[in-house]
Amino acid sequence: MKCVKVPLKQLNDTRLKLMEDGLMNMDYRIKAEDEFGYIPVNENVEGYEIVCMHLEAMKKVPHNFSEILKDELTEDEIENLRTSFDTIGDIVILEIPDDLVSKKQIIGDAALKFTKKQAIYMKKSAIKGTIRIRDLEFLAGTDDSVTIHKEHGVRLKLDVRQVYFSPRLATERLRVNDSVCDGERILDMFCGIGPFPVLIAKNHDVDIAAVDINEDAIKYLNENIRINKLKGNVKAYCGDVREVSKSFNHKFDRIIMNLPGLAYTFLDVAADLIEDGGTINYYEFSDSYEQGIKRLTDAVESRGMEVEIINTRKVKSTSPGEWHVAIDGKVHMKK
Repeated sequence: MKCVKVPLKQLNDTRLKLMEDGLMNMDYRIKAEDEFGYIPVNENVEGYEIVCMHLEAMKKVPHNFSEILKDELTEDEIENLRTSFDTIGDIVILEIPDDLVSKKQIIGDAALKFTKKQAIYMKKSAIKGTIRIRDLEFLAGTDDSVTIHKEHGVRLKLDVRQVYFSPRLATERLRVNDSVCDGERILDMFCGIGPFPVLIAKNHDVDIAAVDINEDAIKYLNENIRINKLKGNVKAYCGDVREVSKSFNHKFDRIIMNLPGLAYTFLDVAADLIEDGGTINYYEFSDSYEQGIKRLTDAVESRGMEVEIINTRKVKSTSPGEWHVAIDGKVHMKK
């Protein structure tokens, strides 16, 4: 390799000059040896001593996902994939369209190279069953589905094959956390590994009952209670909240109902357990807020109460025209 040989004290100034003039060969590393530096160049350069040296080639690092896949996919296909990444700790979960499944290994390898995470998995099914898990196919990296996800100062340990967790709800979880006051008694009816309870209890002096029917989720919830320093108390319950709630001997100041596909079927339980003046954070899949507001209103009115809707928002898009919506209602006894 042709190199410009200069004294070490002149190395940086010479490097900058050669780069500015477009003469430096950027594919190889500069070498420093004894009292001299050796800068790779593309051709003989007047005014400098030229020598031949063996230099280490630079590792070519792609600057973005598009650069890695530009020879395999169209720009539109790449852009769709970019919006289908779920990064959970050291794991990336991809949603690959059916027409690209034949290139899943190429995409998985590219995702591993781009993200530099531990493992790449592909969604093989929708969320299914009462324990809310999905089938995943390992594509690249190390096939270890256990990770620790960090979010808003808390650590959440989980196995992505055994439990459901969405990193896309991080902003929503923080919003609910910010609305909590010290002293609240809270029920999370479908807690999963505990992202709502652990975050809230880390920041507030509260008592939380966290319920989930998935035994693995409860196992990781208890682990997450242990590995985080919490101001409040979280007690885990494994089972169907309709049955578990029969053991509660008090009502709650806040009930979190983040099971958007089925939460409406438990609104009667929430109406029985909410304290006068308490808040229900209710979620469902819908194209508008009207359906959810009516369901929440009907449930509390059947218990002789009324609800004041204090907030509505679209949490995330789930399909064209449908949203994961949130409705916050403050419940009062009718006067």
